[in-house]
Amino acid sequence: MDKKLQNTLREKLEAELKEVEKELRSVGRINPSNPKDWEAMPDRLDIVTADPNEVADGIESYEGNTAILKQLETRYNEIKAALQQMKNNGYGICHVCKNVIEPARLLANPAATTCQTHM
Repeated sequence: MDKKLQNTLREKLEAELKEVEKELRSVGRINPSNPKDWEAMPDRLDIVTADPNEVADGIESYEGNTAILKQLETRYNEIKAALQQMKNNGYGICHVCKNVIEPARLLANPAATTCQTHM
């Protein structure tokens, strides 16, 4: 892979990582007991437990944030892995057949780990 393409892909990954991290922080926080993990947070933490409607809204919010967080965390980890592979000179290699991943595929999804044949 030529350096210009790799630099373009690195910039795309770093920009997406910042955006995903921002979105993660809007629905969760880093788990204090495991800094590599994120945990969802409800929109409001000051719910009066005497009002069943507010409690239900809080639970619904938390469940929604959990679903969103799970998808974002998956993408976050994919991006982090791709950036690490760039540092280790293993970036752009299909995990299945060990061939080079097509540049068009990487431009579409810079965190791709497989070639078009093994999608």
